[in-house]
Amino acid sequence: MERATLSPSLNQSYLLSPSRASNTRLHSFSLTRNLSPSSSSIKLQHSSSPVSSSFIINGGASFARCNAVLSNSSSSKDVSQVADIDWDNIGFGLKPTDYMYVMKCNLGGEFSNGELQRFGNIEVSPSAGVLNYGQGLFEGMKAYRKQDGENILLFRPEENATRMRSGAERMCMPAPTIDQFVEAVKTTVLANKRWVPPPGKGSLYIRPLLMGTGAVLGLAPAPEYTFLIYVSPVGNYFKEGVSPINLIVESEFHRATPGGTGGVKTIGNYAAVLKAQAVAKAKGYSDVLYLDCIYKRYLEEVSSCNIFIVKDNVVSTPEIRGTILPGITRKSIVDVARSQGLKVEERNVTVDELLEADEVFCTGTAVVVSPVGSITYKGKRVSYGEGSFGPVSEKLYTVLTSLQMGLTEDNLKWTVNLS
Repeated sequence: MERATLSPSLNQSYLLSPSRASNTRLHSFSLTRNLSPSSSSIKLQHSSSPVSSSFIINGGASFARCNAVLSNSSSSKDVSQVADIDWDNIGFGLKPTDYMYVMKCNLGGEFSNGELQRFGNIEVSPSAGVLNYGQGLFEGMKAYRKQDGENILLFRPEENATRMRSGAERMCMPAPTIDQFVEAVKTTVLANKRWVPPPGKGSLYIRPLLMGTGAVLGLAPAPEYTFLIYVSPVGNYFKEGVSPINLIVESEFHRATPGGTGGVKTIGNYAAVLKAQAVAKAKGYSDVLYLDCIYKRYLEEVSSCNIFIVKDNVVSTPEIRGTILPGITRKSIVDVARSQGLKVEERNVTVDELLEADEVFCTGTAVVVSPVGSITYKGKRVSYGEGSFGPVSEKLYTVLTSLQMGLTEDNLKWTVNLS
């Protein structure tokens, strides 16, 4: 094990970031402090076949450079190449890629000096605001490889940036500007270009995080914030793929309440649905559909996606009223449906209307558009369609995914091309 000795003047919290010139991968690291007050040390694990590489360790306003030992577990790869994995069976789960993007900011300050780092574990104080008080937000986005195999498309990234800024205001957090957000996403995707699946094999899921990483004991906004982006190649979110999913309506547990944080993409919203979701999946359902917490009769959303119904060619979805996340795929489907001549209503939708619908489908970044094959409510099961998309949802799915993948001309100017 190689050690790198640091100046004792450094702050007790360290950020380890390999230089951009390194062609090796940092698997993991642990920070240890020697008993001697004159030095601290960083242990880099998995150091077989070592090579020397330069690191910068930031601690408050102090900086020190050192040489460290990295695992040379993978040779230098041209990012224009496609990773050699089984693209037909990637599923929806984390697959570690090459780089992540990190940018920091103090409370009341502005984000600046973002940089790429090798993908790996991060270190935060046990008293970090995100760990103690849930002061955190995330976004979900996708990048697609075009048919030419080279160009990459992002879908409406400025919408994710805007939504994160809105959520940050609600959670008392500083946020990157829209331009900073979009440029950081572009940088991260291009650095991990070889992990974007081949055309038709999936997408590169992009996860921007905004976290209160500064230490805070009393209930208050954290003193420091970290904006981080990592990516992973993914296939279909539901195991059914684009086959219809089966939902159960939940009337006892609730996802959000009026005046709460249901309308922003804060991390706590998702932990709250795990209990009902686990119970539903144990019974064979794909996921849970939540009702409003006051009347228990109006549709809200599924655990991680918005809900739509179709009746007599009219598309209806619950209106955004503070308890429902303003999904970007939801917004896009509303616009696509109207562009296709369909009537769209954003309003209160009752569970009775759901049971009488001709078609039901979900939308979200992860699922894109997913047909619903059945709804179970108070023991009554209602089925839709013939085991596939209904005619309206299939048309909307085809139009939207063709735009996202660059198969049709983008007259709406929603996609951003990266080459």
